[in-house]
Order: sequence, then structure tokens, then C-alpha cells
Amino acid sequence: MPLVANAVYVGGKKRINPDTLDQTFELMRDSGGMGWIGLYRPERMEIQAVETEFGLHPLAVEDATNGHQRAKLERYGDTLFVVLRPARYLDAEEKVEFGELHIFIGQDFVVTIRHAESPDLGIVRRRLEADPELLGAGPQAVLYAMLDQVVDEYGPVVQGLENDVDEIENELFGGAPDVSRRIYELHREVIEFQRATQPLEDMMDALLRGSDKYRMEDELARNLRDVQDHVIRVVERVNTFRALLQNALTVHSTLVAQRQNEETTRLTETSLQQGEEVKRISSWAAILFAPTLIASIYGMNFDVIPELHWGLGYPFALLLMVAMGGGLYWAFKRNDWL
Repeated sequence: MPLVANAVYVGGKKRINPDTLDQTFELMRDSGGMGWIGLYRPERMEIQAVETEFGLHPLAVEDATNGHQRAKLERYGDTLFVVLRPARYLDAEEKVEFGELHIFIGQDFVVTIRHAESPDLGIVRRRLEADPELLGAGPQAVLYAMLDQVVDEYGPVVQGLENDVDEIENELFGGAPDVSRRIYELHREVIEFQRATQPLEDMMDALLRGSDKYRMEDELARNLRDVQDHVIRVVERVNTFRALLQNALTVHSTLVAQRQNEETTRLTETSLQQGEEVKRISSWAAILFAPTLIASIYGMNFDVIPELHWGLGYPFALLLMVAMGGGLYWAFKRNDWL
């Protein structure tokens, strides 16, 4: 069995670390203490002993073993089932890595099932073992400490995402070629982080509303309200990040459209300039074509050509060339081709 932690606590102090789950169950019955069992990625058959001993609901056990669950809080009789989505920011990759933590809380037991390295529950154990008074509050205190640890680990994630958002705002107007891809990827991570954190608001409300019904100590309730305040701040920051990234996508689309319009305008102006040049060239070609045509006709080796033997034929041909060229020049000039 993937058993990573196993201990029995009596009066807020560790009694023993049993070697097997059967010893844990026996010590819990004899001493009336609290059992805290930690499992890492167990299969359904591997958790069967815990399921049978503590009467865990099959649906909750199935969720815990399969994983890929959203953050939630559900109650099955006297057992509270909590799913948390811890996260940590990877500086090298500039990405957020998400884990999954399932917690079963009963009157005298805590069972945790992890599907990732985060969070480090050893930190939670050492913290509670150093504070017997808090640990003496029982499984509810363990749940508080785990919630507090997960929410505290959200802090560096928020800071890392904030730095990424600031960098994107600088790149947005700097014309970085891959800024749209980075905005999209970061927006996707922020949405995933939002899915991990936003359900915690309702979860904290539900826990505090049930504090009287389940006889939660006043100090523990105050600690939970402190965690609730941290959750609210995290959720507000994440909502702000999502709004900023949505605005960034809109601004980026506007800038791209503006650059495309400017490029289209530039191409249109170039095309117009080229058209004007073509008109000028075509006009001069037509003007030069008229005298060339006349000269070509009278340059043919035929005797029977009108005015070929006329004394004024040569001046007449020159005058005709000038007249046709001048007429075409006047027509093109009038139509702004020249």
C-alpha cells in the first residue's frame, strides 16, 4: 500500500507511528486517539482497509482514487470529504503546476490522499505537532492546517502570475511577435487557477456555518475566518488577472487590426502612385505612337500612296504628326493623365 504517513495522536501529542494500518486501527480503539493516515496515489483495492474501517462512502472513495476532481466539500453522514487543488509556480517554465489533495475528516480520523507532490503535508504535520493545543482540537484542526497550507502556497503563484501579466503589458505595445500566444497560454493558466481557488469561498462559508453544529472551538473558527480572508484576496487577484488578460487580448486584436489597416492604406497609396505612373507612361506612349504610325506608313516602299509625289506631302506629314501628337497631349492633359 502507498502509505506515506501513519500516526496516532492522543491529547494533541503523537502516541506512536504504527507499522501497519491494522495497528493504527487497534491503537485508535484502545487509546481513543485520533488516527492520521496519509496515502499517495492509492488504487481502489489499496484503500479498501481504510474504507471499511472508517465507513467511507464508496462514491467519495471512487473520486479520491480516480482523481481529476474539482475543488469541493461534501458531507457523507459523519464524514467530511474535501478536495483541494494545490498549486505551485514554476519559475523556469513560467507555468503553474496543479496538484490534487483529497481529505476525509471523521470524528477521530484524518485520511489524506495525494495525487501530486504538492502540498508538502510534512510541513503541516510538523506545525501541528509543535502546537499540541491546536492539534488537540482534533481532525477539524488538521483540516484547518491543510487549508491554511494550501492557501499559503497560492501566494507565490499569485506573485508569479502578476509578474507575467506585467511583462505581457510591456510586450503588448512593444510589438513582440509571440505576445498573442503568451497571452492565450497565460489566460488559460489563470482560468485553471481560478477553478482551483474560487470554490474555496463557498467551502469556507460552509465550514464556518457548520462551526456551531459540529462544536468547533472558537479559536479554530477564528483561524478559519483568517484563511477565508486570504482566500477572498486570492480570488479577487485572480479575477483581476483574468480581466486584465481579456482586455489585453482585446487590445492586441485592436492593434493588429490597426497595423493591418495601416498596411492596407500604404499598399493602396502605393498602388495609386503606380497607377499614376502607368497613366503617364501610357499617355506618352500613345503620343509617340501617332507620329510613328504616320512615318511608318509613308516609309513603306509603294509608289501608289496618296500625296507621295505631292510637293507639299512632306510638310503635310510633319504637320499631321504634330497635330495628332498635340491633340493627344491636350486630351490626356485634360483628363489628368499628364
